[in-house]
Amino acid sequence: MQTAKNMKAYKRDIEAALSDRFLRTTLDNFAVAYRTGRKNAFAGMDVEGLIRKIAAAKDDAVGRMDELYEAFKEKAESHGVTVHLAETADAANRIIAGIARENDVKRIVKSKSMTAEETLLNHHLEAEGLMVTETDLGEWIIQLRHEGPSHMVMPAIHLSRHQVADLFTDVTGERQDPDIGRLVKVARRELRQRFVEADMGISGANFAIAETGTIGITTNEGNARLATTLPRVHVALIGLEKLTPTLAEALTINQALPRNATGQAITSYVTWITGPNECGAAPDNKKVFHIVFLDNGRRSLAKDPVFREILRCIRCGACANVCPAYRMVGGHRYGHIYIGAIGLILTYFFHGPDKAQNIVQNCINCEACKAVCAAGIDLPRIIKTVHERIQDEKGHPLSGALLAKTLRHRNLFHSLLKTARAAQKPVTGGTQYLRHLPQILFKEHQYKALPAIADRAFRDLWPEIRKPVANPRYRVALFAGCVQDFVYPEQLISAVSVLTENKVAVDFPIDQSCCGLPLMMMGEKSAAEAVALQNIAAINADRYDYILTLCASCGAHLKHAYEKLFKDQPDRIGAVRAFSEKVLPFSAFVNDVLDIDPAQFAGGGEKVTFHSPCHLCRGMGITESPRALIQKAGYELATAEEEQTCCGFGGTYSAKFPRISEEILKRKLDDFEKTGAETILTECPGCIMQLRGGAEKRGGGMKVKHIAEALAESRKPAS
Repeated sequence: MQTAKNMKAYKRDIEAALSDRFLRTTLDNFAVAYRTGRKNAFAGMDVEGLIRKIAAAKDDAVGRMDELYEAFKEKAESHGVTVHLAETADAANRIIAGIARENDVKRIVKSKSMTAEETLLNHHLEAEGLMVTETDLGEWIIQLRHEGPSHMVMPAIHLSRHQVADLFTDVTGERQDPDIGRLVKVARRELRQRFVEADMGISGANFAIAETGTIGITTNEGNARLATTLPRVHVALIGLEKLTPTLAEALTINQALPRNATGQAITSYVTWITGPNECGAAPDNKKVFHIVFLDNGRRSLAKDPVFREILRCIRCGACANVCPAYRMVGGHRYGHIYIGAIGLILTYFFHGPDKAQNIVQNCINCEACKAVCAAGIDLPRIIKTVHERIQDEKGHPLSGALLAKTLRHRNLFHSLLKTARAAQKPVTGGTQYLRHLPQILFKEHQYKALPAIADRAFRDLWPEIRKPVANPRYRVALFAGCVQDFVYPEQLISAVSVLTENKVAVDFPIDQSCCGLPLMMMGEKSAAEAVALQNIAAINADRYDYILTLCASCGAHLKHAYEKLFKDQPDRIGAVRAFSEKVLPFSAFVNDVLDIDPAQFAGGGEKVTFHSPCHLCRGMGITESPRALIQKAGYELATAEEEQTCCGFGGTYSAKFPRISEEILKRKLDDFEKTGAETILTECPGCIMQLRGGAEKRGGGMKVKHIAEALAESRKPAS
């Protein structure tokens, strides 16, 4: 498996993937269809309850990994199975090659196994002179092409039927038509002989049940049953994390596995194997059955309080199915062997930091993977933690170190922004955008207009716009964030106007700074902690009923990430929680707490659509409040098909991976244009920067506004 050695090479790989029109179309169609399929498959089920059950079952099993292994080994061996434990990937390969030699094996058939991909088993066996054939259709195709899988469940999703037809033409020596039904028949014909001739069948397993010594395999093709029954030798290669105490836990997991993977209620085949079965090809009419459990760092992970959570993974591939970056570039550029968000993590532990150091940065932090994870793994947080660890091991890049140094010192940071405000005048052309940036420096960012820094920051305007409120209903502190403070102060001004008109006393603690999310995205955890402490000190939570933010990204970071940053610091966690518990997004406060009266709005019926920021709908679970506000204010709301799909900004992500960001943005704007709306409303200044910049560059006149601006503009004039 070839993985780029540096970021420059990785970006070239990404560019090649973005240029593959078929790949882009296929992944796009699948991403859209998957959402509907998954929703329908889980209809009427308590999904959150099921996820909690799976997480609890997996955590229990991981905590008893050694105990369950010994129980499984004892039970399986009582049935006539030989059970092995391989400490490393190489050890597993050597054990399986040894079994082949002992049993005079020449030909091997395999059913799909990501664990075998992890160990590079085929390479090892072929080097030993053995003939190995993958029998899953997708795996066979990519084996013939000498590629790795591009998806854990659908390994050949990146290939067209025309490419497969050309491949099968080469394999058979006969011209093959690009008809899917005929191509499947060709594969069956070619593989059937391999099954008959095979001496050994190799499988993976989805479950290993300690109570009975049973393995369970869920598949959509009959090849796994053929591979495990026809040859005289069967070897199952299984990761230790697949151990479960009883069948009950396996059945619980299997309720989610097919639904989350492909939107099916159940797979075509669910196979349970306990002990060797009868086999006419074996000398004593009994199959030779070996089970090889793979450690490869899993037992160490099971004891790690930070990373043990990743061993919950049930290998459904859903984290790739919903990932906006994967949707753009596919699995060969979004993983090493394991694909999707979980692949960004597992690559580090199973294949080392050199393979992980570039791909782990390709996370936009939209939290879509976390929202669909069947085992409740906090994938974005762990990805960022892996990134931090790699940088601690290999050195922090200059860009991250400079950002950390700057944001640690609020006065320095704000002084630099004010200096930039004066220096930008030659390139703005008197507009609110940076019109005349040097092409050589910003050629990758030409897909959107970049905003200029405002003439006056909100913090400088605050003394003039602050209004006293007699007998207020609530007292709130306004957390501005960098972008609204220095780029879009008009959004905060609109919010203050709406709040004070509704008898809310608003304060703006002047010593607040950046929320710290950009630092986390850059892998600068210690600086993020320092900035968090500055904000907690600047905003005395005891003085306010709520801490309001108009930035979804800031809000989610303040509310959830701060607690995680300090969870192991008992002397600070109390103050952190007191702060975080009072954080609330603007729309949730105005709609749910204030319960703002629609009568105060003039309306007008302008047709608008809404972009739901990732950290609002997933980070804080708020979806209906902004939509309700829009309708209360008298706007006609046209719902976009991909309202909750990421816009492609991701803060520093769009600077690091501008080409992916560009393609995500194009799809969002296309989706919004389909609604026929005149204006896009949202609740995040980063999303506004992305969407407004793209709309400005595209032309066509579509406006992009913060929901606070829309409310302020729709209010009736004061009588």
